[in-house]
Amino acid sequence: MSILAGATGMAFVGGSVAVSAFLADAPSLTVQALRYAVACALLLLYARGRVVRPRGAEWLWLAGVVVTGMLVFNVALVQGSQHAEPAVIGVAVACVPLLLAVAGPLLEGRAPAARLITAALVVTLGAALVQGLGRTDGLGLLWALVTFACEAGFTLLAVPVLGRHGPIGVSVHSTWMAALGFGLGGLVLEGPGAVPRLQLDDVLAGVYLAVLVTAVAFVLWYTCVQRLGSARAGLLTGIAPISAAAVGVALGGPVPGPAVWVGVAVVAAGLALGFRSPAASPPAPAAPPPAPAALPGASAVPPVAPAALPVASAVSPVPAALPVASAVSPVAPAALPAASAAPLAALPAAPAALQAELARCRPGGQRTTMPA
Repeated sequence: MSILAGATGMAFVGGSVAVSAFLADAPSLTVQALRYAVACALLLLYARGRVVRPRGAEWLWLAGVVVTGMLVFNVALVQGSQHAEPAVIGVAVACVPLLLAVAGPLLEGRAPAARLITAALVVTLGAALVQGLGRTDGLGLLWALVTFACEAGFTLLAVPVLGRHGPIGVSVHSTWMAALGFGLGGLVLEGPGAVPRLQLDDVLAGVYLAVLVTAVAFVLWYTCVQRLGSARAGLLTGIAPISAAAVGVALGGPVPGPAVWVGVAVVAAGLALGFRSPAASPPAPAAPPPAPAALPGASAVPPVAPAALPVASAVSPVPAALPVASAVSPVAPAALPAASAAPLAALPAAPAALQAELARCRPGGQRTTMPA
């Protein structure tokens, strides 16, 4: 589901290339301001109070997302298109997976993965084939590099704040800040009368950008980045040029040539490499149970068989094996009077009352007179 979310978001972004062509004669700053304002309102309705206020350095990270990924990015697109063909800008944006594969893990505190870097190279090559190579001059190449850096900043600068704000929170704060920035620019450079000059095509294109490319695509993309990481999610940016070509055909453009289809296949190969699950290692064999020798105090005692106990087997239960006990004969009753008389004879003289009590307690009721 995370891969599907990112792929869908990039498909909407790729479609915006063909849709933005309808805004060539529109007041661009005013359209962008309205776009982000509408998107922010939709996101707030969807959030239902789940947006928290930024604090501390989070303001700087969110401002970086807005400045690079929205303000400067759109300016670079407009200025770059005047010095370079669209394919040059498209190829620059297609190189973003490689930068995300290297810088993304470093920003997240991990080492870059060689497999993801290789997959990013494949995706970049395929996207370049889809876009084609166009002509440019020095300024066009410079604006293409600025576009490349801004597109990467839109993802990388959001990573530190995604944990606390989530995809919806980052999208809400970035859209209202972008609406404010473009709104101020539109008032200064285009004037307050720019809104009435908008045509129906401008409004429809702006609605597409506000709903699908901003409100929906932002949440889908940041959800993918949060769950997959920026390195793996960055591979999905290779879908944007494919979507741009497909939407261009749907809007009446020419059918792509063989190089575009080869590029689509290369992008698919890079995505398969990047999202392929690593081969599962065979499970380690279970450790055998510890032998008795591993138990302290019992390692020197081998198992004893019954035959190894000659002494115990030679012992007979016959009472003759107990000479002391067998030599003792039962005491005859005749010995009792002498034994009982001895202590009585040893008693000293006692009062007559004591003698009478002792005589009464003897068995048989016989009276015995204590000697004087």
